[in-house]
Amino acid sequence: MASAGPISVVIVFHSAYRGSTAALAEAIARGAASVEDVTTTMVSVDEVDDHWETLHRADALVFGSPTYVGSVSAAFKAFIERLAGDVWLERMWLNKVAGGFTVSSGPSGDKLNTLQDLAIFAAQLGMIWVPVRQIGGHYATTTSIDEAVNRMGAYLGVMAQANIDEAPPLAPPPSDVLTAELHGEHIATIARQLAAGRAKHPSPYPDRAWRTGRPLTLFDRGLTE
Repeated sequence: MASAGPISVVIVFHSAYRGSTAALAEAIARGAASVEDVTTTMVSVDEVDDHWETLHRADALVFGSPTYVGSVSAAFKAFIERLAGDVWLERMWLNKVAGGFTVSSGPSGDKLNTLQDLAIFAAQLGMIWVPVRQIGGHYATTTSIDEAVNRMGAYLGVMAQANIDEAPPLAPPPSDVLTAELHGEHIATIARQLAAGRAKHPSPYPDRAWRTGRPLTLFDRGLTE
């Protein structure tokens, strides 16, 4: 894990159908890239085998999945299960910064459950979760649901809503996209602060993010039935 120099923020996401999750991933990346000395990379879970070293070396990983049937998509869960093995057992991503975002067509859609899934995934990997900084932006008639930042009032991660009959750039709406952008900026800022702290006070834990290529899974290790 980098402790000095450019800070790497990687957005790992699954997006299908109309591309709403990809639009949020792009916003997270824009926000993170606005922070000095931060570089960003977007990685679809469908292409993760081309980017393992980038993930291992990242200072921050932001997880994004649409909410399907009240939880993360099957494709995103399959990616997480590939981390069970080397990444989990060897604590390869210990103390990396983590954050998350999700989108569904419904105002609720049980998106909180998806964010809880993402936070638990990060916790099991020993990562440091960053919540949304902005308070809920639509608590009164004096605000506009179409313009308010964090209009969903979510704090665990970014929640967005995209009408089922619209695609980017119409959906998610600009307020949700801006919320994602601001969250990316916040995550990058925290990652930079922690990297600066590690430069002065090195971690007592060994750096295990040393592998290149695909990490072994529990199946590869023969530890599952």
